[in-house]
Amino acid sequence: MCEGASAEITDKIFEYWSQNDNLEVEVNLSEGLPDDPAPFNAGTVARSRVYNRLHKASVPFSERSAGFVWFFSFLVQFATMKRKTKNVIILLDEPGLTLHGKAQADLLRYVENELLPHHQVVYSTHSPFMVPPNRLTDCRVVEDVIKRRDQTRQISIGTKIKEDVLTTDKDTLFPLQGALGYSVAQSLFVGENTLLVEGPSDILYLQALSNEIEKRGGTPLDPKWVLCPAGSIDNLYPFVSLFSGNMLNVAVLSDQGRGDKRKIERIRQSEILAAENVHTIADLLNKDEADIEDLFPPRLYCRLVNEAYGLGGDLLVTPQKLEVCGAQTVRQVKQMEAYFRTLPDEIEFYNHYRPAYWLHSNHQFLSSEDSSITELLDRANAIFEVYNKILARGTRTDS
Repeated sequence: MCEGASAEITDKIFEYWSQNDNLEVEVNLSEGLPDDPAPFNAGTVARSRVYNRLHKASVPFSERSAGFVWFFSFLVQFATMKRKTKNVIILLDEPGLTLHGKAQADLLRYVENELLPHHQVVYSTHSPFMVPPNRLTDCRVVEDVIKRRDQTRQISIGTKIKEDVLTTDKDTLFPLQGALGYSVAQSLFVGENTLLVEGPSDILYLQALSNEIEKRGGTPLDPKWVLCPAGSIDNLYPFVSLFSGNMLNVAVLSDQGRGDKRKIERIRQSEILAAENVHTIADLLNKDEADIEDLFPPRLYCRLVNEAYGLGGDLLVTPQKLEVCGAQTVRQVKQMEAYFRTLPDEIEFYNHYRPAYWLHSNHQFLSSEDSSITELLDRANAIFEVYNKILARGTRTDS
């Protein structure tokens, strides 16, 4: 009986307590001891302990964190109430104060799944983690309204409850702003499978190349991948760290310039992501340095930039001109920047995004049977194969 009770309690508690899944609740029956406080000093007493499978040790509830004890007590109390009463109004004042943010989200999930279907729940909170961003219409703001009679005197109008949660003073609004901000941050990853790239131009190139490969009957980048720009290589590590452990399948495709190798290795060695989920264009092209633009053979990339900027005559970009102007680097993007610095002032400065946008808007550029187009698509196809295999493995950030 005790083992059955232990298993049932463990299953229920850890359905919602996501902080540590190596714990089990043990229930044992024993006779009360004379030195124990009443009423536990006589008769048969049920005693509970928490067993940690990882450390292979158990401790009494009194030695667990205050947050865990409160969470356990809350679930037991309301599981009992759920069996004995129906359709009651539950009033809670600042529930979960001893819980940190993730555990408060667990509590909110329990309230929504187990209590709301049977009871009406009203609770107060100052915590953004206890504000459900998907149920803002259920929220009310409680505010001590102050009015100024003149420049020095203030008068309290009293405590007011407002239905319009977004029209109030900044201090009262803070929990809502925090909840919405966290929700927006989470939604940066709009899909279960997220491929992090450096910038929007990378997204446009990958989409254009994938579309052309699919038109030709090849295998494109799997549409399950959601492409997300991190902004720069320096932002990749914070992005990955922020969203690790949230059951998303995240991979990285990055450019690599001089000095960037250490940044990429930091992500791989951190074990936040599986190392095979992190690649650079340089690795995939077997080069020391490379950007996504280096997928293009030099003659083809020059043609793309000429089309995007309308360059012709003496201003026409050629691979030979790039080699002269950018002799200090092998990266075509950097060579192009150096070349554009030699052009007349009326020519706009080189922008990485413009050729990518032009290509995305003029897909016929890739439709010819030119050997350089074939070379480009073969390189892109090899990259897509790498990331489609990652998707097939389903390696997640919490692996």
